[in-house]
Amino acid sequence: MNPFLALPMFLSLTDDYEPALQRRTAVKVAMSSAALCGVLALGGTWILQMFGIGIDGFRIAGGIVLMTIAMGMLNGTGHTSHRGTPAERAENKERDDVSFYPLAFPMVVGPGTITTIIVFTTQANSAYEYGSIAVALVIVLSILLAVLWLGADIGKHMSMTLRLVTIRLMGMIVAAIAVEMVVNGLKSTLPGLAG
Repeated sequence: MNPFLALPMFLSLTDDYEPALQRRTAVKVAMSSAALCGVLALGGTWILQMFGIGIDGFRIAGGIVLMTIAMGMLNGTGHTSHRGTPAERAENKERDDVSFYPLAFPMVVGPGTITTIIVFTTQANSAYEYGSIAVALVIVLSILLAVLWLGADIGKHMSMTLRLVTIRLMGMIVAAIAVEMVVNGLKSTLPGLAG
């Protein structure tokens, strides 16, 4: 869960938003992320078991989704899975809401965060350990909200060239993270590949 990695994505997906709408979206991202973390902490293992999904399958799928996001950042076109096709946008004249997908999930709460929360809550044995997990999540989510809330102001002071370079650079980093997620998921799913 990296607030600073989410910022360029947030700025690129909310580029045409007014500052007030960007801030409302930042709050929605933080709230959606907090809700996801809460659900995962309370029932993540059960949810995955209910659907017969393993962590590694989640890691591979999340990597593929992140790669499509990264490719959109790298070539500057975005992806229709974020904003819909032009026909869908024309049909639904309301402004696109990117706060849950792809910002809260899978950008902020991705397979790595999901795995970490499930593993930590499974290993916790006392109220102190559960409390420590909750405090850590509150701190990280507060930083996320602060970074995204200030994103509108940060974006105003960045030249278009700097924003484009930042988005392309972060697109490359997101692509590398996506590759790592898929490779690690495949290594665990198909151990023969690790040899």
